Amino acid sequence: MTYKNAKDVLPEALLTEVQKYADGEILYIPTKPESRVGWGDRSGARIQYEKRNTLIRTMHAECCSCEELADKFYLSVDSIKKIIKR
Repeated sequence: MTYKNAKDVLPEALLTEVQKYADGEILYIPTKPESRVGWGDRSGARIQYEKRNTLIRTMHAECCSCEELADKFYLSVDSIKKIIKR
């Protein structure tokens, strides 16, 4: 998220109206619900974690222990167990 100066984005009449309510304040304007993107969709992190978790499940099915997987993927044993359960 980047900050933009309201005077560069809003029409002058609207800026004057907003200043009546929040003069000099920093405002957050949320995105419209239809514009929202799910977590990790923009950066590709969701796909990356799904691939990693599939690999963890496959390796576990091929007799790798939770401790070995935790060491290999730099996760806690509890995290590995949660991934395997899903």
